[in-house]
Amino acid sequence: MSISLKNIVVFVTDLEKAKSFYVDLLGLPVAGQSEMLIEFFPGNTTTMGVSLALHDDARSLVGRHTGISLKVENIVAVCETLRNGGAHFVEPLESSPWGKMAVVQDFDGNMIALVDR
Repeated sequence: MSISLKNIVVFVTDLEKAKSFYVDLLGLPVAGQSEMLIEFFPGNTTTMGVSLALHDDARSLVGRHTGISLKVENIVAVCETLRNGGAHFVEPLESSPWGKMAVVQDFDGNMIALVDR
């Protein structure tokens, strides 16, 4: 039996606001989009998506730490773009012995960690 990870979903309340954050500010490449979901990272076997939280269980997951870390090239420039676009940083960009890291919130309050390694 073979099991692999298909996707990870972050629930949001407004797909257009989510698109402005994840695509326009963060720069994630879009793999596909429907009325309820945007998937990122085309060509990868595992995708990440943002989906409208339509059910009570999904709505309770909006605005929390997602546990997702994204490896980002030129993290300083990406963080500056996010900051200029109105994104809120829960943890500002800092250097540590293992690299640079920041935690940013999307416009629904979902927290994503950005790392450079």
